[in-house]
Amino acid sequence: MKKNILFTLGILLLLSCRTEPQSSMIARSTIKIEEGENRESIIEKAAHVVPTVNQLDALQNEFIAFIHFGPNTFTRKEWGNGMEDPAVFDLRTLDTDQWCRTMKSAGMKMVIFTAKHHDGFVLWQSRYTEHGVASSGYRNGKGDVLKELSESCKKYGLKLGIYLSPADLYQIEHPNGLYGNLSEYTKRTIPRAVEGRPFENKTTFEFEVDDYNEYFLNQLFELLTEYGDIHEVWFDGAHPKRKGGQTYHYAAWRELIRTLAPKAVIFGREDIRWCGNEAGATRGMEWNVITYPEDPNLSTEFSDMTDNDLGSREKLYTGKYLHYQPAETNTSIREGWFYRDDTNQKVRSADDVFDIYERSVGGNSIFLLNIPPNREGKFSPRDVAVLEEVGKRIQETYSINLFENARGPKKVLDRNSDSYLVVNNDDHSFTISLRKPTTINRLILQEAIATHGERVETHGVDAWIDNQWVEIAQSTNIGYKRILRFPEVTTNKIRIRITTSRLNPAISNVSAHYYHARPPQLSFSRDKEGAVTITPSQSVFNWNLHGENAAENLNAGYEIFYTLDGSEPSRHSLKYEEPVPVINSELKAVSFLNEIQGAVERETFGIAKKAWKPAGVSSQRDRHPATAAFDANPFTYWQSEEKPTPHFIAIDLGSEQELRALVYTPQTFYPGGMIAKGDIF
Repeated sequence: MKKNILFTLGILLLLSCRTEPQSSMIARSTIKIEEGENRESIIEKAAHVVPTVNQLDALQNEFIAFIHFGPNTFTRKEWGNGMEDPAVFDLRTLDTDQWCRTMKSAGMKMVIFTAKHHDGFVLWQSRYTEHGVASSGYRNGKGDVLKELSESCKKYGLKLGIYLSPADLYQIEHPNGLYGNLSEYTKRTIPRAVEGRPFENKTTFEFEVDDYNEYFLNQLFELLTEYGDIHEVWFDGAHPKRKGGQTYHYAAWRELIRTLAPKAVIFGREDIRWCGNEAGATRGMEWNVITYPEDPNLSTEFSDMTDNDLGSREKLYTGKYLHYQPAETNTSIREGWFYRDDTNQKVRSADDVFDIYERSVGGNSIFLLNIPPNREGKFSPRDVAVLEEVGKRIQETYSINLFENARGPKKVLDRNSDSYLVVNNDDHSFTISLRKPTTINRLILQEAIATHGERVETHGVDAWIDNQWVEIAQSTNIGYKRILRFPEVTTNKIRIRITTSRLNPAISNVSAHYYHARPPQLSFSRDKEGAVTITPSQSVFNWNLHGENAAENLNAGYEIFYTLDGSEPSRHSLKYEEPVPVINSELKAVSFLNEIQGAVERETFGIAKKAWKPAGVSSQRDRHPATAAFDANPFTYWQSEEKPTPHFIAIDLGSEQELRALVYTPQTFYPGGMIAKGDIF
């Protein structure tokens, strides 16, 4: 019975890929959906939405760096208040060459630098404010961090991008600040001339703007004309405070960028979008062809899209514009965006970063990893070690193509992105034959998105094993790049099947690779009784589509050892076999595979929550009761009713306890429910 069901499903999937007549539609990055247009026509249009030249270039960067640096580095805060004395930026040494060497060794191709964060402190020699590095002690006020980075980027062959925060707390809080000062919109010349500081670039613009927009445009002009080619301008939608009904004249910003930085993509607007989280999480199906209710090329609003489904057929039917817009999967190598310390601030392991690399770059997005320099102006040794190891793994795994001398469609094997195979045969499949049996566990697939857009919706991969085809992987869309990860197989033939698609897909590249398995990264989960379960980190293996234990498949044979006395775990420590009771102590654990030691995971656990019960609550919702705040389940949370503050929750610990600290983990499921300020009694 099972075979019959599978056979019927296969027929249905193949029928959905029937050859369509040749379309005469012109490929563009934005296509309008007409009123009353039928579904078939909408899908045909979606299959003709392609990236711009700059967007394609951004996708081909694949792995890029973010650098958060400024007063927060020295105050140890994530967000400053705008009123910091510039003297707090106590930078004595700076080694941007070390930054670029490290980024290059990791395989990164571009760095985006926070030239101005929300605090308004500028890290270049601006003509238009004294609140910046010019008023600090760095190089006696003559220092220019951005200039040093720009020169290092040229030296090491890295592209440069600029983060310029639209929010500016200094301009909000200062008595003479320009943000929200209710100034009139009048015609103004950009850049505004400053005596003694002429520009080499003589381009000028005329815009009707207010004081703050003029200030912002003047600074954009400096950044886009005095630091070499800029390849990305990053606009953050986060905003700690507003004043005076201030609005942004984004149309003017756009014109300035398009004119002065023709190679640049704009993040947060029409070119590049946020992935929807800051944790390195990826969607199982990341479409870059998405919908907009209005023309995104004319929009003046930020667009933060957080839904899990942005580009399925059902989503396309509801839009008014189809638009190509890649996602950046952004997260930090450290806990937080700015450097705090090397003792208490957690740093991601190489396992974690490499996993995010494969899921993001191999999931049709760009991987943007933040690396915050320390107070000595360098990347810390822990961060450098992780990045160098990640670069080593990328090089070892993906520099060797095991299909190098294989037989099959030449246009998918020639490593030329401009050539492609249009898959329009009856079964929408093609086969690649190796000259001898080869062991693989990674496969890269790429579509010819520059000419044919994103068309593959689902696909499968089979290996010839014991004289029969055996499915080894299946997945959803492909787009720019899909990395398939699966338990190693030894075979001399691989078959790729396109099971559903939007028009006939064009495949530009297929390559095979082998990743030498490392011991898995570990994670802890503790129940209300205080028992801790140690497992391979779920984030590392959340790509698996079949519901099997992917960790077991990829890392069969690993062992876990742990300690509770503060010592570093080794093969001579306690072997993990069942949940471990951990009360008021630190648990350290490590995995081993083939004599290789993995990264040590550690966490300090407090008192168990077995006897806890609510002692009072201001309000609660049926699906999110007060008990969800301490039920030891990370996926549940307490949510109050929308009533005037204060909101409160009181907890009875069941017995008298001596407390030294309280750990509060904010929920991240509901964006309107974050605590801005609170007290503990």
